[in-house]
Amino acid sequence: MIIQVKVYPSSGREEIVKISEKEYKVYLKKPAENNKANIELLKLLKRHFKVDSKIIKGLRSRNKFIEI
Repeated sequence: MIIQVKVYPSSGREEIVKISEKEYKVYLKKPAENNKANIELLKLLKRHFKVDSKIIKGLRSRNKFIEI
């Protein structure tokens, strides 16, 4: 399954907000530097969906496509 995620780094909270079946907003505490936000994003998605995931598009963008 592929989902679209809008990431908000350095927001001061960790939260996943479901917009639709395949669209989410994710708030992260880590800043978007040195890949810290992407690593935190994948850890948070793993806890939420209970499976590994990987970024397939948008590695340096706030809008990402994630394969679950």
